[in-house]
Amino acid sequence: MAKFGEAFEITSAHEGGYVNDPVDRGGETYRGIARVHHPDWYGWQRVDALRRSTGFPRSLDRDAALQKAVEDFYKDTFWDRFKGDDIPDQALANELYDTAVNMGVRRAVRFLQSSLNLLNRDQKDYADLVVDGWFGDKTLATVRMLLDKDRSSDMLVKMMNIQQGARYVEIMAGDTRQERFARGWIKRA
Repeated sequence: MAKFGEAFEITSAHEGGYVNDPVDRGGETYRGIARVHHPDWYGWQRVDALRRSTGFPRSLDRDAALQKAVEDFYKDTFWDRFKGDDIPDQALANELYDTAVNMGVRRAVRFLQSSLNLLNRDQKDYADLVVDGWFGDKTLATVRMLLDKDRSSDMLVKMMNIQQGARYVEIMAGDTRQERFARGWIKRA
């Protein structure tokens, strides 16, 4: 079964530290946690307290309580919502987690579900899933069926990456100011 720690470490490398970029739709962000999207995260109280200290924002990364809050947030908000511990393939869990962090859990699960549907050989391997963004028993069972059949998550992860990349293109086409994030997004897809 997949391990949260590995997925967290990989994704954390993309999320960076403290940023308050007016062009970024997330606005003020720490380690990928955007205040505009998660205003009730208890870590913001610690960020606000440390803002008044010397060495801000570097002081944030040295604060053990804040780092624990970050890890707890990611596990509760993303990993646990798609039953990451139950996924039998670490590479797939890593991809699903990273996409969930970057684009939201429901979108990540929709990418997974539609990819599973596209890889079922016109329902010869298993029935199509409803692409609803909810990770339930049927989605998990279908993941297991595909892994039993293919013995690898490579094609599934690639199919998810194609959809992720298409979404980034759509975002940039709709708002050219977002092109400044293209290289970082491409690294994720």
